[in-house]
Amino acid sequence: MIWFAVTAVLVLGVSTICWACVGLARAVMGEAFPDRDPRWLPAEVAPEDVAVIIAARNEELVLPATLAAVRKLLPGRQIFVVSDASSDSTVELARAAGARVMELVHNRGKAGALVAGLRHFDIPGRFAVVLLLDADTHLSADYLSSGLPLFNGRDVVAVAGRAATLNGARAGTRTGRVLLAHRERTYVAVQTLHKYGQAAGRANAVTIVPGFASMYRTEILHEVDIAAPGLAIEDYNMTFEIHTKRLGRVAFDPGAAVAYTQDPDSLSEYVRQMDRWSLGFWQTTMRHRIRPDVFWAGLLVFVAEIFLASLLLVLVVPVLVVLLLAGLLAEAGFDPGGLASGTAAVVPVTTVLAGIVVPDLMLSLYAAVMTRNLRFVAYAPAFLALRVVDSMSSLRALVRAFRGGSSGVWRSPVRR
Repeated sequence: MIWFAVTAVLVLGVSTICWACVGLARAVMGEAFPDRDPRWLPAEVAPEDVAVIIAARNEELVLPATLAAVRKLLPGRQIFVVSDASSDSTVELARAAGARVMELVHNRGKAGALVAGLRHFDIPGRFAVVLLLDADTHLSADYLSSGLPLFNGRDVVAVAGRAATLNGARAGTRTGRVLLAHRERTYVAVQTLHKYGQAAGRANAVTIVPGFASMYRTEILHEVDIAAPGLAIEDYNMTFEIHTKRLGRVAFDPGAAVAYTQDPDSLSEYVRQMDRWSLGFWQTTMRHRIRPDVFWAGLLVFVAEIFLASLLLVLVVPVLVVLLLAGLLAEAGFDPGGLASGTAAVVPVTTVLAGIVVPDLMLSLYAAVMTRNLRFVAYAPAFLALRVVDSMSSLRALVRAFRGGSSGVWRSPVRR
């Protein structure tokens, strides 16, 4: 039983259990004192005080739909597009949609393009809040009406957007449908079991304000190193800067500021994205100095779990599968040298495997209940294989992070 428990905790994570309990307490308190919940109070920040900035490189396939969704919420004079040396019709499409456009001649990367646009349009001097938006992201109809009240209270300096997969049911292949379902399961688990608890007022331990669709008070941007050199992505670092410089609190609610993003539906693009995200996480963690606070305590536990769980899934699972097969052969009378029987006496293979499979299946069941979609259960066996892929990306990125920095210059993702 102890083998099952140890393996299950590694797979599910102490962080998940702890932050889920904090989130549950937060939800109960919110129900008990609705007059203190910012979701039910008038927003102190008005839509006319919000600017939207999009860094785009060759995004002609997705940008028009993204801008159309934004235009339902804000006029064109509040929408700014920075074309990062695009060679397609990104600029023309942005202007046709009524957005203000800046063209960069050289590819600076997303972070560099954002910094250039913020300065060029003087967004911090003209607006109280800026919404950083990816070119493939569609804002929900109530993004602002649900998200802006979270800024109530001067200590809140950022509102993390709630990510959901865009058009997940329309993937053209079975592999694509599985990949999108896996990503949506991850969104559901991380945002409700981790981030909701991390965003509790006294905890203030949210590890990422995702750059796909999140909001910042512009008054703190001069304190945040948006385009820090050597980092693959900017959003982890911007979040860490808020915590390490004690700029304020990050707010998040899974029912507010919802936006839909176009996740990869091919394995090669999925792996490339995971490699980039993992590298950005490790680089940012190594860049900042540890402080004695809740944010760093939670982060260090999470880092240890990510590392150990990745090792478990990458190294132990294949070995256990081989040993399980060997055990089946031994039962059939073929066990040269007594390897299978000897190993089983020390490590109960089936028990350890159950400690991996059962918690992962629980995540699928949880996602199915939360979304009322049984596809998460149907795809459960494939999810475990994809977690091995995720673990490989994490370990590979950790090695790369020790080797050196990144240019931050991007290659346009494959769009559809």
